[in-house]
Amino acid sequence: MSETARVEAFSDGVFAIAITLLVLEIRVPEPEAAARAGGLVRALAALWPSYLGYLISFVTIGIMWANHHAIYQYIRRSDRYFLLINVVFLMCIAFIPFPTAVLAAYLPVTEGRQAAVAYYSATYVATALAYNALWWYGAWGRRLLGHDADPVAVRTISRRYLVGPAAYGVSLALAFVNVWASLAVHGVLAAFYLLPERRSGAM
Repeated sequence: MSETARVEAFSDGVFAIAITLLVLEIRVPEPEAAARAGGLVRALAALWPSYLGYLISFVTIGIMWANHHAIYQYIRRSDRYFLLINVVFLMCIAFIPFPTAVLAAYLPVTEGRQAAVAYYSATYVATALAYNALWWYGAWGRRLLGHDADPVAVRTISRRYLVGPAAYGVSLALAFVNVWASLAVHGVLAAFYLLPERRSGAM
């Protein structure tokens, strides 16, 4: 068993729980509510904020999980401080279903919409900062990296991860100007982090 196997296994469990909790925030319309909405189809359609929040958060958490898994190609050791930083990062991940629920509840409402989107974006600012702290602690001075860690890939990851807190900070500021532009930043970031890191010898 590798030195980081237990860290990865524990982290995978937290990611799995957080991503599963997202769907629990999509509530089945009660028959009375459906009747008031003009039928079940309309009541289900009225849940579009929940679908949108679920989609953005599911994709984002999924990509974070994939990238969290990928960094262990490079980080091969752990120490107490690394474990504690990882716990802080996972605390942020486990929290995401709550601001997602807030977003879904207040996105259709003019009063509170900006605050809900700002709260949602602020959560990702904190998550991105924790993610950066995790990576930089392990990578700085090659502290916890494997001896064969590709230096080009390590530099690429380091540069790309710095984008996260800044971009989510932009989404937080945009929430007070245009909530849809703010949410669009989340989508763009998800697409950005889908890209694989550049390695030595890559064109």
